[in-house]
Amino acid sequence: MARRPLPRILSSGSTQIARGREIARTAADSATDVLHPLITVSRGLRKLAASARAKWAATPKERRGPTLFLVAACVLVVALLPYGPLLALVVLMGAAAWKGRERPVARTGPDEAETARLKGLYEALVPYFSVPEDPSPLFSHGGDWSGAFGEYAFDGDGRLTRLRISYPPYFADGEPAARARVEQLLHAKSGRGREYRFDWDEEGNRLVLSVLPALPTTIAAQRFVTVPGETVLGFTDADAVPRTVPVLAAEGATEDAPAVVWRTGPRSTEPHLLAVGQPGSGTTSLLRSIALQALPHGDVLIVEGGGTGEYACLTGRAGVLAVECGLSGALASLEWAAHETERRLIAANRARQAGLPAPEDTRRPLWILLDRPGVLGHLAAADGRPDPQELLQVPLRHGRAAQVTVVVAEQFDSVDMLSEAVRTHTRARIVLGPAAPGQIEAVLGVQPHTTPTPDVPAGRGYARLGTGPVLRLQVPATPDPYDDATSDAHRRAVLDLLPERTPASPATAPAPTVVIEKIPATAPDPAPATSPAPAPGPLHAPVPAEG
Repeated sequence: MARRPLPRILSSGSTQIARGREIARTAADSATDVLHPLITVSRGLRKLAASARAKWAATPKERRGPTLFLVAACVLVVALLPYGPLLALVVLMGAAAWKGRERPVARTGPDEAETARLKGLYEALVPYFSVPEDPSPLFSHGGDWSGAFGEYAFDGDGRLTRLRISYPPYFADGEPAARARVEQLLHAKSGRGREYRFDWDEEGNRLVLSVLPALPTTIAAQRFVTVPGETVLGFTDADAVPRTVPVLAAEGATEDAPAVVWRTGPRSTEPHLLAVGQPGSGTTSLLRSIALQALPHGDVLIVEGGGTGEYACLTGRAGVLAVECGLSGALASLEWAAHETERRLIAANRARQAGLPAPEDTRRPLWILLDRPGVLGHLAAADGRPDPQELLQVPLRHGRAAQVTVVVAEQFDSVDMLSEAVRTHTRARIVLGPAAPGQIEAVLGVQPHTTPTPDVPAGRGYARLGTGPVLRLQVPATPDPYDDATSDAHRRAVLDLLPERTPASPATAPAPTVVIEKIPATAPDPAPATSPAPAPGPLHAPVPAEG
């Protein structure tokens, strides 16, 4: 049986209806565009009327009469002014248009993706912040996450940038292991590859997670505004230290950067420094930066165990006593440094017993920079000679009184070869490059409050001065100017800081013959002077005030 075609009205009716709807929608949009100013003004007049009605209702009854009289007087004055009603109408329409404009809707809560992320993080924290004995747990499976998360913020990619967590009072927030487990979980759930800071408030049972911005790497070696006895190790977060230093950043711009300042000398509580890092982490650049800052006010003795020639730019410079790369030269230089420390102690002690100020040559700072002593120790053991680190015992123990500062740089794979004297007397510690939390804790004594990232630029790490807090650190860029990979700007910055070369540079470190005398228990009577003695100076050299 053949099919009959549908009637024309049924086959073309849906098309006509769709076309009619499109025409109606286009007409409505056009009318809306044409009448948009009128709609805006009407909305504004309605809001102004509602605001006036609310203010009239809030006005006390005893003040309504004077208020009505004042409004009527204003209307009368406007009506009597030339073009007054027209100006009043224009002002009213402008106010209505401004009041009725469309404002973007501000989001007051997380969207669906952010809510799902917060809920997943809440569920992951349940095993850490709940116990079966709690009758009303703050964290429970399927519970309300809004009661535990009081403050949160997300970036453009939907990842957390800040989160404030309230945890129950029975959580063991005083135990480092318990804290570490929670921090590791938050780090994994919030996104890897970023550096997080965890601020624990034990008194208020609060934990604040925040994402830290990367420290700037555009600050190169330069003359920093410091006094003698202060050394800028690097730069850190603005809220971590109370002091800023004006620096010359990229493109010649001057800015104030928060600096980690290390104070040395007789009044210092951390007279010596130990820096540990991976190969290429920037420990050698740190020692170069310290040497360039120490040369204007003191003498520098450099012993390089790696033998790579990283300090060749300092050879023969004014104030550089020696740059040793071999075992024999290193032993001779460190032996001289030990004798020089003892000579300074004896001279200063005799001057104090005689009631005189310390000699000038004992007050000039002496810096001993030792890079990779583990290599020299291995060579000395193979050759049957003493470890060069044994010669550092005297400078390390008595260096603060003798104005002698020791800086040691070593890699993680040779940390076990450091002597007991180096471990004991280097109270200022620095860790550079990627490192596990356990490695950082082994060097600094405590774990940092941030999560180290696996990929960091050279010179990035952590610093701790004595028993102070652990600070993030970015060492100023101080590369080897003789390296072909160094940029022209950094090469010029380092070369400008180098002192002039001396007319003749010795091949080895100065090793004068020093006779060590035993200090008598009582000072001998001074010989009668044939000429009038000069007026005695102060007992101590003036110490610069700490900034």
